[in-house]
Amino acid sequence: MIETARLSLLDRSRTRAGEPDDAALTGTVARAVSAERLGFSRIWVAEHHSVPGIAGAAPAVLLAAVATRTTSIRLGSAGVMLPHHQPLVVAEQFATLSAFAPGRVDLGLGRSPGFTAPVRRALRATERDFPADLAELRAYLSGSAAITLHPQPAGTVPLHVLATGSGLQVAAGLGLPVIVGGPILGVGGDPEPGLAALAGYRRDFRPSDQQPEPRISISLDVLVADTAAEAADLLLPEAWAMARSRTEGAFPALEPVAVVRAAQRTPRQQQHLDQTAAAAIAGTSAQVESRLAELLERTRAAELVASSSTFDRDALAASDAALAALFS
Repeated sequence: MIETARLSLLDRSRTRAGEPDDAALTGTVARAVSAERLGFSRIWVAEHHSVPGIAGAAPAVLLAAVATRTTSIRLGSAGVMLPHHQPLVVAEQFATLSAFAPGRVDLGLGRSPGFTAPVRRALRATERDFPADLAELRAYLSGSAAITLHPQPAGTVPLHVLATGSGLQVAAGLGLPVIVGGPILGVGGDPEPGLAALAGYRRDFRPSDQQPEPRISISLDVLVADTAAEAADLLLPEAWAMARSRTEGAFPALEPVAVVRAAQRTPRQQQHLDQTAAAAIAGTSAQVESRLAELLERTRAAELVASSSTFDRDALAASDAALAALFS
């Protein structure tokens, strides 16, 4: 049993071959309802634009739909890409959302650019001062800005930073919690650079009214099945989509395991498949529990954000339930 960290889900509204985009969105809502029943602490949703494999483009709108179907699970964005928006508009959206779910809303913020050059042009992407935008947004939500936010938030809306590299230092300087993933976790690779980066965040953290001490959440794919082989199969659809995005320039919808197995792949695509699998944690309940316990101890994380996805929705639901059982 893992008792050192909270458990959350990140659902990016992954599309699936043969399904319309709206099925991905209704699937996110259904998964959030199930996550609440299973005892997950939070459901996180993301912001992506014009990506064939992801229908989640408007976190505040999607979280409003989740709010109408849930009563206790926290609702978070992981995240709103702040360079695409004016801080006041983001504050207004999440203050409005808090009216429908008082005390349950978390605003995670990142600064990733659009997926392709045409998308970046459509978003009117420009160089922005991310730390300044974060500070301005926090001032609106806290009531310390030069103008008054309306609607007023119903309770506190905590800010979180999706951080890699310099983002950790931004969060430390502003006294905000971070959500980290990818190579910084050192899963399947060298953990030392990531540990040094997390140590720097803790060392340089400046306490704030929201966050008196450093807080780290870790995010990665976690899938549980009856056997290690079945769990490895569950990883294949997402890993294949990642391999294709890195080699073909488009992030596609999830495909069934059998289709992925039969697909012709280049050596480079196979390398990406292997890398994605190595960066995930998948296996039986006992195997996953052991690996997660080690990772949580090493990173001293307060929250695990499982960003799992696979083509088979029933298998994903079973994995979520098995994962929740490790934390209950």
